Amino acid sequence: MSQQALFVSDLHLSAERPEANEQFFRFIADEAARARVLYVLGDLFEYWAGDDELSDAAGDPLARDVAAAFKTLADSGVRVALMHGNRDFLVGKAFLAASGAQLLDDPSVIKFAGKRLALLHGDTLCTDDHDYQAWRLTARSAEWQREFLSTKLLERRKTIQGLREKSKEVIAAKPAEIMDVNQKAVREVFRHLKLRHMIHGHTHRPARHEHQVDGARCERWVLPDWYGRGGYLALDDVGPRLVSF
Repeated sequence: MSQQALFVSDLHLSAERPEANEQFFRFIADEAARARVLYVLGDLFEYWAGDDELSDAAGDPLARDVAAAFKTLADSGVRVALMHGNRDFLVGKAFLAASGAQLLDDPSVIKFAGKRLALLHGDTLCTDDHDYQAWRLTARSAEWQREFLSTKLLERRKTIQGLREKSKEVIAAKPAEIMDVNQKAVREVFRHLKLRHMIHGHTHRPARHEHQVDGARCERWVLPDWYGRGGYLALDDVGPRLVSF
């Protein structure tokens, strides 16, 4: 097996986007099947209303198919690691059990190909977006999640749809730079974790960036979203590279 790690984020899988779904299943069967480990750094789904999306009754067939694809990958020996994003932070123990995936903290630090890397979804770096950070704090609280998950699945989906529509309006009215990372926040992560390499998604602005932190040169890779062509970051002994489909 190749000693290769693959990193994806912001796939936003949904029944409304069949092309992205088809690309995902091809990716799992092809590139991911040849890797050592697959890291999914948040927003695997367009939204996740709760693990009862896996149920046979009112659940989402796509959710079951995605979990089954991950389980096949994990059973073949490829480690699958999943991080919560801002759209799918309600993914829980049932999905992890069905998919064979391991849940990653945000941030997480891994060692691969002789490097220590920080892995994040990326939304915590966007500190200039004060409205979003306030909402994130609320939505990640145990109290809010307990109350939300106590309602019926169909009601949760309607609530999420309403939040998505409102979010589109709010985003359209904000300057684009507010929704990008804050450079000070990036430097603080490098400094706090004492490393020089970072990978994240969320901003949908794939690129490689260099930062000077306390006299050291640090590297930050931003993953592509799958609203367009899609792609991933591959890391092996040669180094990291962004790959577009």
